[in-house]
Amino acid sequence: MTLPLSSMADRRARAWRAAATVTDPEVPILTIADLGILHDVELDETGAVRVTILPTYSGCPAMGVISLGVETELAAAGFDKVSVKLTNAPAWSTDLMSEEGREKLRAYGIAPPGKGAGKRALFSTPEVGCPRCGSSQTERIAEFGSTACKALWRCTACREPFEYFKCI
Repeated sequence: MTLPLSSMADRRARAWRAAATVTDPEVPILTIADLGILHDVELDETGAVRVTILPTYSGCPAMGVISLGVETELAAAGFDKVSVKLTNAPAWSTDLMSEEGREKLRAYGIAPPGKGAGKRALFSTPEVGCPRCGSSQTERIAEFGSTACKALWRCTACREPFEYFKCI
């Protein structure tokens, strides 16, 4: 059975909303929509759903859990034929993160990445503001925090340690 175009658009929007609720298991305050890794949701004429997600980096261990989460949320929303595809093209970057996601990180105590850092972020030390007091008097303690996508920093003004979500 082929679905009418209006029904297809409504079902696609419903599928997108369901997939967008999946959270990142490493930073559970962020949804995959906040992170910008929810890349596409497609429906074919039979109503089967294919969701495309972008790994934050090659070999990210969270992708399997995120894929399962997408399948689970879509099944709960009434979609019985679901597949999840990972793609590296286009490459994910922190520029794809939503402003809401950046604010969620800051409120949680993780310094969000700057916008538009691009390649320079790979070859320089960024200016990172403290998510607790807002001071720019900060220093990197370790290149990696609790996950590979975060670094450990310390504020020299309030003396509090914090994680920084690295620019990629």
